[in-house]
Amino acid sequence: MNQINKVFINFLVIVLANGIYANQTNHVQTIYLGSGCFWGAEKGYEQIEGVIDAESGYANGYGVKPNYRSIIQFKNKFNENNFAEVVKITFNSNALSLEMILKHFFESHDPTQINRQGNDIGTQYRSTILFVNDSQKRLAEELISEYQILLNDAGYGKIRTKLEQLDNFYLAEDYHQDYLKKNPNGYCPDLSTGIVFDQKEKNILDNSNLLAGKQILILDSQDYCPYCEKLKNDVTDNYKGSIQMSHRTSDQLHGLQITSPTWATPSIIFLEDGKEVFAHQGYIDPKDFYQILGKFKLGNSEAYNVAFNKGTDSRFCKEYQIFKNTPDGIFVDKLSGEALFDTRDRFVSRSGWLSFTKPVDGSVYELPDNSYGMRRTEIRSVSSDIHLGHVFDDGPNGMPRYCINATVLEFIARKNIS
Repeated sequence: MNQINKVFINFLVIVLANGIYANQTNHVQTIYLGSGCFWGAEKGYEQIEGVIDAESGYANGYGVKPNYRSIIQFKNKFNENNFAEVVKITFNSNALSLEMILKHFFESHDPTQINRQGNDIGTQYRSTILFVNDSQKRLAEELISEYQILLNDAGYGKIRTKLEQLDNFYLAEDYHQDYLKKNPNGYCPDLSTGIVFDQKEKNILDNSNLLAGKQILILDSQDYCPYCEKLKNDVTDNYKGSIQMSHRTSDQLHGLQITSPTWATPSIIFLEDGKEVFAHQGYIDPKDFYQILGKFKLGNSEAYNVAFNKGTDSRFCKEYQIFKNTPDGIFVDKLSGEALFDTRDRFVSRSGWLSFTKPVDGSVYELPDNSYGMRRTEIRSVSSDIHLGHVFDDGPNGMPRYCINATVLEFIARKNIS
């Protein structure tokens, strides 16, 4: 939230506290909640309609300076008097109930963990509800009892959330406020148990289609995750490759053998026959995504050497023999699935490599290549950034000759293009 809005909110709280508008009902309330690292928690509360502001800070600490440098010192890691990382939530109680906020609090982290959430360990990461009046305390006690029953039924242990009155609160440093907006690359911790208050019967997703062959599984957050959105916009929405890509949340992995922690989103998990081969946690840009996918799909092959080491197919290789006489259609990037060349622009050069007079518009880009003492122009895929081949000026009728390695292509017949 920008500085002007924050000033206005602080003014509004002061005005209401002093009773200047005596003939109006005050619907602006605050609650202070700690559920591990405040970065993701702050972002989660900001997405809830009715929340006016969510601010990261330090609360209920004694004998420790209220700043990030102090609370993370090793000597304070297990100091019971250390500050807790919390979020101060200011909300319109006429539009959003405290009950809904507290339910979100319990459902968005693991309240059975003591002084930690996932890999974040220390008393500053404790689960805590800091109430400012008795009605908040009573409601929190009721929800703790209700949620404990649900956790027991699911095999979880005792809730360790510390319920106490707010004694002190200090705003965290400015760089912690709206941290996930300021730092768009990374991951959002998803440490929830998956247990919700509204226990409507869930439809268990059928994962049988993920049990055969190679699969790409994107682990998304159950709540808003800016890194998930960025991965979606930059990578997954544009993916058209032949390896199936599926999206799941951490409570939808039934029947799959996942070995990596599932608390970070997004996570990209590469599966073979339902078993994790390897995984990457956090946002990844398209170039790095396709390099990992290349290793997964191509392995230690001639195609991988061509794509990522600027290698060259053997003349008249097997793939060339297959692709030189295909029916009408298009050749696509072997990793991204994006169209690169059209059979209508293919011609026989007798060079031993596939030859085209032009690429699909916008599908490739050129780089100078002076390797091996030669001056050539390299051709690379825009979508995946893999090496494709070179372009020369000796094509038919004065046109260019795009000399392309067949091992990094796949073919789709035009009749099968949707």
